[in-house]
Parts: sequence; C-alpha cells; structure tokens
Amino acid sequence: MSIVDRQAAEALIQEQLISTIQQEAPKQSVFMALAKKLPNMTSNQTRVPVVNMLPEAYWVEGDIGYIPASSQSWDNVYLTAEELAVIVPVPNAVISDASFDILGEVQPKIMEAIGKCVDGAIIFGAGRPANWPVDIITRARQAGNNVASGANPNYYDLLMGDNGVISKVEQSGHMVTGAISAMTMRAKLRGLKGTDGHPIFVTSMQGATSYGLDGAPMYFPDNGSFDPSVAELIVGNFGQAVYAIRQDITVKILDQGVIQDHVTKAIKYNLAQQDMIALRVTFRMGWALPNPATRLDTGRTTCPFAYLEPATPVTTQTVTYTVKDNADTPVAVEGATVDVSGARVKTSVTGVATLALRPGSYAVKISKRGYHPVTESLTVTDAAVSKEITLVPNG
Repeated sequence: MSIVDRQAAEALIQEQLISTIQQEAPKQSVFMALAKKLPNMTSNQTRVPVVNMLPEAYWVEGDIGYIPASSQSWDNVYLTAEELAVIVPVPNAVISDASFDILGEVQPKIMEAIGKCVDGAIIFGAGRPANWPVDIITRARQAGNNVASGANPNYYDLLMGDNGVISKVEQSGHMVTGAISAMTMRAKLRGLKGTDGHPIFVTSMQGATSYGLDGAPMYFPDNGSFDPSVAELIVGNFGQAVYAIRQDITVKILDQGVIQDHVTKAIKYNLAQQDMIALRVTFRMGWALPNPATRLDTGRTTCPFAYLEPATPVTTQTVTYTVKDNADTPVAVEGATVDVSGARVKTSVTGVATLALRPGSYAVKISKRGYHPVTESLTVTDAAVSKEITLVPNG
C-alpha cells in the first residue's frame, strides 16, 4: 500500500532553526582589566609628571660641619591617544532576509577584536603605533628580566627561584600583583609544588580569579592576543602600568559614502548605489609605563615586569649607542640615558649603551644632566645598528 513517506513530503519539511548562535562569549582586554586606569584624556596627549631623581641625606661631620646639598628632579611621561577602528559593510537585502540581528551579532565580536589589539600592542608590540612606547616585553628584556626556559626546564626554579621571573620583579623593588600566560602553560604548571610540598599553581573559589601563582592571581587570555612564541608566562606589578581613554568605543551606522581598500585606496563599495549599510566602530586610548625613580632604582632602568622565554627566544637585533662630548678630543660620556621609546639604559664608562630590539621604528632621546639632549628616530630591520652621538655641554 502506498503512503506519504518522508521522501515524498521532504519539500514540506523545514529544518528547525535554533534561536541562538553557537559561539563563545566575547573576550575582553586583560591589560585593561589589570592596569591602572587614569581619568579620561581631554586631548590627544596627556602628560604625567614622574620622579626622575631622588634627594639624598648626608651625615654631617662635627658641630660646625657643612651640610651637603642635594636635589630632586622630575621628568614627563606622555600618553598619546591612538585610534582603533573598523568598518563592516553589509547589504540591506541580507539584513532584511536574515533570521538574526546581524549588526547585533557583529558588534560584540568587534569589541573582542579591540581587546585583542590592545593587549597585543601593549604586551607584545604587535602592530604597535609608532607614537606609543615600546611594549612590556621589550621593556622587560632591556632590563634583563627575561628568563630562558632552556631545553629541560625546571619550572619551579624558573618561576620561584633566585633570578626566576618573580625574583626579577622583586629585584626591581616591586611585588608581583598578577601573572598572565599562554593556555599551553597550564599543563606545565599542574602539579608544580614548593619545597614544602604545597602547590604553587592553585585554584580558588574565593579568589579574584580561578587560578593563582604563589598568591598572585593568574590569567590565561583567550582573546588571541597572547603570543607563546615570544613569552610563555609574564608576571609583574600591573599597577605600575597606566592607561587612559580619549574616546570610548563609538558605534555609527553609515548609509552613504564609499568604502576604500585601506592599502590600495581602491573603492570597494558604494553604500548608496549598492544599497548597503556599514557598521563603523572607533576607539582611542593611550598607555604608559612611567617607572618612577625609587631607592632601589634611582636610574629608572629596571622594569616591574618579567617573562619566561620559550626554548627558542624571539630574534632581536643589537643596537649600540656610543656617546661622547664635543671636545677637540672627544671624551666618552658615562651615565648618559638612552631612552628608546620608554626603554632606558645608561652608558658605561666607555660611553656605550647596548639594547636588544625587534624590527620597528623607535623614538630615541639621549640625555644627561649638564648637556643638551639629543633626539632622533631609529629604524631597526634585520641587522645590527651602531650609532655615534655627540652631547654638547650646557652654557
């Protein structure tokens, strides 16, 4: 007997459409969650006064001995606002026919992308705007706060021991307030115990986060910003890093104008003529790592962050500055500060300062009290760079 089976009625049977899209919740910026937020910027640049030199006190010999003089000085650290933005064009016909709010689905993922860019630029230097200071990894490396993991790593010593990553931060006069790491590091940390047998990588239902490392909250960024080829784990005093927002995330719907390719400048879409709209999202912020002078770091050359390098460290180029005065027979200037976009190093008795930098563009200032400062730009490609600088005394 013939029946109306599934095959005969297939054209009348509709698939069920679930009213939610299967996806992860949008991830946020880890740096902005941990760093210190300053008041919103009122212009494209904010100046933060920073203690550059501390006064000293001296014992006085005898009842009528002379009291030595001392001084204190300040420096300026600048937060420069840079813009993150994106445009997402969508045909109106697609919006009308879709069963979901397309723009409502896209917007949270753009916020997630902004968080990824912020973390990548500030922590690793990925896509760093030229006017921003160098990233946290570069600052830590220049201060000698990079710890090599090697071929057969002992993670307890690398993290907790003398000259381990936590010790590196403490040597600069700071306490570790947080740690961030690649997801792949979790397996290496499980079961890691202190000398008394207690686990140093623990979970806690009462803490600020689900995990802690030696008492400091630990985070595993999952917004795609953490680069395990550069660092396996980063620890530091995140309260020493500051940021400020110039323009909070702004969303605008465009229905007029053209969309050009950002590289070739060729017109890709004409919104009015092609009956399209575009979602434009913009965000502006600046950040800095002021690193004021302390009794443990009067020269401001340390860094409140340290990191664990992978077995194969990222390639850097050696940049050498040789600083002399303008005498007829030039003399090396010892103790001059070479500031490369925030990474500071002092010249030796021979007037030489050496840095390890990745390819990129940097703003450099060479200065010493009693001399006119020298500013210049530096470009690092795939080879070592040597520079000779002449400082002219004041007056």
